[in-house]
Amino acid sequence: MMVQLNNSYRKCLQIYTFVSDNISTPFWHGRHLPLLQHKHEIRFKTSGAGERTLQERQRQHMARGLPKQKPIPGVKEVIVVASGKGGVGKSTTAVNLALGLIANDQSKSVGLLDADVYGPSVPKLMNLKGNPELTENNLMRPLVNFGIPCMSMGFLVEEFAPIVWRGLMVMSAIEKLLRQVDWGHLDYLVIDMPPGTGDVQLSITQNIPIAGAVIVSTPQDIALLDARRGAEMFRKVNVPVLGLVQNMSVFQCPKCNHQTHIFGSDGAKELAHTLDVELLGDIPLHLKIRETSDKGQPVVVSSPDSPEADAYRNVAAAVIRRLAELSR
Repeated sequence: MMVQLNNSYRKCLQIYTFVSDNISTPFWHGRHLPLLQHKHEIRFKTSGAGERTLQERQRQHMARGLPKQKPIPGVKEVIVVASGKGGVGKSTTAVNLALGLIANDQSKSVGLLDADVYGPSVPKLMNLKGNPELTENNLMRPLVNFGIPCMSMGFLVEEFAPIVWRGLMVMSAIEKLLRQVDWGHLDYLVIDMPPGTGDVQLSITQNIPIAGAVIVSTPQDIALLDARRGAEMFRKVNVPVLGLVQNMSVFQCPKCNHQTHIFGSDGAKELAHTLDVELLGDIPLHLKIRETSDKGQPVVVSSPDSPEADAYRNVAAAVIRRLAELSR
């Protein structure tokens, strides 16, 4: 393998050993898609009852190849934070959303899972280093900071080691991050998804029940195109879209207080209207957000009285309200 594991953690991670036994297996739980052995059934169309019978048989065949959704033990609701493309502030939004959920209600317990295997950001954003310990049941214990248990591939590899994996290996890693972590009891698990609409997104949505998805985008047209693709993907896999977050919506000059819409204005608001979903909130383009993120001191905890922290708490409140509406 081209990833160098920490020596002290070599025994507790088995992600790297599955390929030889399952190289021909699709990413969903080692189940094989059924082969269509009777090709003549596909070539020759029937009519009436025969056609309906054939369609039902094909539907049953395909259903066998899909995994059954199983809840993560101890986790009540899963919220995914996604974007159609990278560079729109998705991970920063996911971290501050998780912190905002706790800030709004101290009685709630929130966890954070970094599902971006190729580019994990949570260790840096949450100021966490080290290897997870193992429980007696060989489950990984999340690392904790700011009251939030976190799990990331960044805890399992060297800090600057490139993760050069094919899709099958990534799917196995995601499976272990979902199923082999002792989350305890959580009211909400926030998952920072990788950008795009690929294997990881499908694997997660097919394997665990998801309460809702939050789509992050800048107001820029090119970002909104990909954000729309992301929203449509979640709809196709029957995951409720809670709404859109318009990130980097406006820049205010610290000297003259003049506001500039660097990436355009109201683009995400217009997209939300087009998709018939809610705009969960606007996050400004502000130096404080960038500085606190780089220091591993997210703005919600490091500057709780700032307008920027208030913007994230408002997004968190909107997410909880949308979840309540969907559960009625």
